[in-house]
Amino acid sequence: MKLGRIGNPGAERPIIFDKDDNYRDLTNVVSDLDSDNLNFETVSKIKSLNLSELPKLDKNQRIGPCVKNPSKFIGIGLNFKDHALEQNLPIPKEPIIFSKFTTCISGPNDDIVIPKNSNSTDWEVELGFVIGKKCSYVSEKDAINYVLGFFLVNDVSERNFQKNRGGTWDKGKGFDTFGPIGPYIVTTDEISNYQNLNMYLDVNGERMQTGNTNQMIFSVSQLVSYMSHCMTLLPGDICCTGTPPGVGENKNPSKFLKGGEIVQLGIDKLGDQTHKVIKYNA
Repeated sequence: MKLGRIGNPGAERPIIFDKDDNYRDLTNVVSDLDSDNLNFETVSKIKSLNLSELPKLDKNQRIGPCVKNPSKFIGIGLNFKDHALEQNLPIPKEPIIFSKFTTCISGPNDDIVIPKNSNSTDWEVELGFVIGKKCSYVSEKDAINYVLGFFLVNDVSERNFQKNRGGTWDKGKGFDTFGPIGPYIVTTDEISNYQNLNMYLDVNGERMQTGNTNQMIFSVSQLVSYMSHCMTLLPGDICCTGTPPGVGENKNPSKFLKGGEIVQLGIDKLGDQTHKVIKYNA
């Protein structure tokens, strides 16, 4: 199933997409897609519904972020073999973990805002996943059983803040609007080939990134297991899993977002995003 949220910022409501991609209202079934409700019990409850009996909503509405207020938004760095080669960097021996501040989360078609004093804002198409039950010290074999579903992420990054402003990645990853997620969560039962999904990202119609999740150094199961040995993962926690080659930093010469661009990205079965890039205006 495909689960999402629609409405103005701060006033989104949960929906399910039916077979014709109509928006069906879930507010009488679940209050929102958040840590209280993003679990396998909720998924089972929704699966039992006759979608044709749910109210059909106007499709001319903003699509919001597909997860509300996760306790954690975790990123994985340098997790694609071809991206590591692009940067002439060694293949990591363990996953590189960083945090994206949860205030960066935005909708799949919302504007991307270039931060004040930024000259190095970059793009990254990524596979995201959401946890469906409490997860601590799980094995790789069992790890996928803790994943509720997958979604599309643009891991927007400010490279100067990320790499040159004090030695931690987090500050370059968590600016407002730097975490567009969605348009929807696709539950794991509908995506058996999540380690073989095509990915793309365009800027002003020019293809920048082309990749496939089969290039991930650490698989989804490996990541869930590894992270669960570093922290307790909770229902509703989200993670983005790395990006393929073609980021602006590694163009020759480097190419960054300046404002006015249109960024489009997508992953097989997980939909697409379209963003207008604007400059910060206090």
